[in-house]
Amino acid sequence: METACTYCESDVYDHDPIFVEEQDDGDRHPAGQFCNYACLSAYIDENELTEGARCQIDL
Repeated sequence: METACTYCESDVYDHDPIFVEEQDDGDRHPAGQFCNYACLSAYIDENELTEGARCQIDL
């Protein structure tokens, strides 16, 4: 089992891990694991993952 942080490659279980999933056609699959929120935030910023992102709002 891979335990390296997606961003910094530290062992996620040595910290406060966060596991991320993505949904594709109704199926969920792992999208990354991070040793803490700082690594997750840096990964989001560096990969511009907020560009064009929005919450779905049903009116």
